[in-house]
Amino acid sequence: MNASSPLIRLVGITKTYGSGQAAFQALKGIDLRINAGEFVAVMGPSGSGKSTTMNILGCLDTPSGGSYQFQGVAVEALSRNQRALLRRHFLGFIFQGFNLLSRTTALENVELPLIYRGEPIAARHAAARAALEQVGLKGWEHHTSAELSGGQQQRVAIARAMVTRPRVLLADEPTGNLDTCTSREIMELIGRFNREQGITVLMVTHEPDMAAYARRVISFVDGRVESDRSSGEVA
Repeated sequence: MNASSPLIRLVGITKTYGSGQAAFQALKGIDLRINAGEFVAVMGPSGSGKSTTMNILGCLDTPSGGSYQFQGVAVEALSRNQRALLRRHFLGFIFQGFNLLSRTTALENVELPLIYRGEPIAARHAAARAALEQVGLKGWEHHTSAELSGGQQQRVAIARAMVTRPRVLLADEPTGNLDTCTSREIMELIGRFNREQGITVLMVTHEPDMAAYARRVISFVDGRVESDRSSGEVA
């Protein structure tokens, strides 16, 4: 996709919570272009609007104004069901808290998005096993979350996000609950998916060391984009 046809485009995006005197404007006119294959880190203090923007990009929330285009489609004009289909078929999510089902195995956690898609059992099993192998967890398929370390749990979460082969990976503080060494392992894994499979990565982080893995860093302040700059990759 060339520079004139971005994968994601935000034009004048605003978001207001509440009404009247209690109204709070979380976003005050966000303009962004994200091309396919980019690795973008989104930074900013609490309340800056970065998480609200990520929720809109992930179709978990809708803007109050402006336009969000995904592959040229106006997302704000889609119905709730259509937005759910966009999430299911084009987006993968990684969260700080892993969000795994505690009493189910790694394989069952990774299969979950494929169940929502209605994939047959054999295809689900094969895809989930392949995804776990990709993140270095071959042989751990039948372990529950309680039997896995924090780093292993996040690898399961990455496998779950990747099993649907998404166009975009949305990562919200993916290393926030991990030690430094494990954080680097997780970031190298995400970076490899970006480089080798061309998956677009949008990552919220408070940590400059983690943001350095991205090739572009966007900083938010008070509901606006303060800066948008290139960043050298970590070797």
